[in-house]
Amino acid sequence: MARQKTAYVCNDCGADFTKWQGQCTECHAWNTLTEVRLSTAKSSANDARNVRFDGYAGGAKQQAVVSLSEVALEEMPRFSSGAGELDRVLGGGLVPGSAVLMGGHPGAGKSTLLLQTMCYLAEQMPALYVTGEESLQQVAMRASRLNLPTGQLKMLSETSVEAICETAQALKPKVIVIDSIQVMHMAEVQSAPGSVSQVRESAAYLTRFAKQTGTVLFLVGHVTKDGSLAGPKVLEHMIDCSLQLEGSADSRFRTLRSHKNRFGAVNELGVFAMLENGLKEVKNPSSIFLSREEGPSPGSVVMVVWEGTRPLLVEIQALVDQSHMNNPRRVAVGLEQNRMAMLLAVLHRHGGLMTGDQDVFVNVVGGVKVLETSADLALLLAVVSSFRDQALPHDLMVFGEVGLSGEIRPVPNGQERIREAAKHGFKRAIVPKGNVPKDVLAGMEIVPVTKLTEALEAL
Repeated sequence: MARQKTAYVCNDCGADFTKWQGQCTECHAWNTLTEVRLSTAKSSANDARNVRFDGYAGGAKQQAVVSLSEVALEEMPRFSSGAGELDRVLGGGLVPGSAVLMGGHPGAGKSTLLLQTMCYLAEQMPALYVTGEESLQQVAMRASRLNLPTGQLKMLSETSVEAICETAQALKPKVIVIDSIQVMHMAEVQSAPGSVSQVRESAAYLTRFAKQTGTVLFLVGHVTKDGSLAGPKVLEHMIDCSLQLEGSADSRFRTLRSHKNRFGAVNELGVFAMLENGLKEVKNPSSIFLSREEGPSPGSVVMVVWEGTRPLLVEIQALVDQSHMNNPRRVAVGLEQNRMAMLLAVLHRHGGLMTGDQDVFVNVVGGVKVLETSADLALLLAVVSSFRDQALPHDLMVFGEVGLSGEIRPVPNGQERIREAAKHGFKRAIVPKGNVPKDVLAGMEIVPVTKLTEALEAL
């Protein structure tokens, strides 16, 4: 009997070692090595003879080396998922042979969104929903509660990857949902379901099957306490698209963001509303994030952020109050806290406003996470408004990047941001001089600024 070989794989970077050690020498992470049992050379050779890998990377069978100029440039074929916001995040629709990983906290709505999508697609093409965590009765009860069409969707309760692929080979579905990848297992891998080796090998086997058959594969993934996807980091490298469904428990809105997409733009944002009959897409997200008070209030200003391929208007609020502690607090919700501390130093040095003895709290309304630098100027003006107890005009819109020397730098897609604000009734805008549109917008007063002092004087 051949001896079983083992290796030790890092959960973070995927590097493998012959023996266990406390620190990974590749990514320098501690206590991330996990034992993985390897198949013998004889079984590997048999698998290589029996399994075809044609089209694993792209679906096309290549028999010879060709030059880059000879590669066909036609667009990837796509079909709609039935939800416009999901199609937007995916880059325009579902691509045959693609593998999509959807993560999110428990109760975010991952299974609900995929069940709605599968019931819609099952009316047009063969579709298979594989559940490994819930029973078929639980899934059926959810579909009945959401009033979904259930006549055509095929269901399977199974956790064996080999059995799932065998069933899919017979049914030949166009779309498969695996809920979830953490409970799947393979017989040849000796570790328990949910371990690094099981998740990695199961995902690789299912992805290879999807590439070979041209099937759209959805994998539901769990998340850790810090919000990142559970399992080895290599899992995100195997799939084509990584989606994250986010939303707080006290809010009925859910945001779907793409962190990786081989067939579209990354950081694309889709917005859904959690209602009694399921997740409904929000056509105009700016309207829900701009539910402001009737009159202006100090510390509140509207900015325009660019999410993927469209502008989004959100409100940023700041509260500056006298601190009673030796170290004043700096709290940022929806923004990077270190960047806020840097901007407050710029405000002191180049704006003449000292907040060293003040508590500063900043919040982006609606639970949106702003990841770009275009919110710098809006953040500082909201802080100044709260510090002076002076309300800003209700129809004012602000965006711009602030440098360490106090200069206001232009941001990408500035003219599209201004036009989006004009559509929502904003009459005045403080923007970088490099983002001023050449054409005059009717009813919109644009104040171009190049320095922080100019923006403070324009208030």
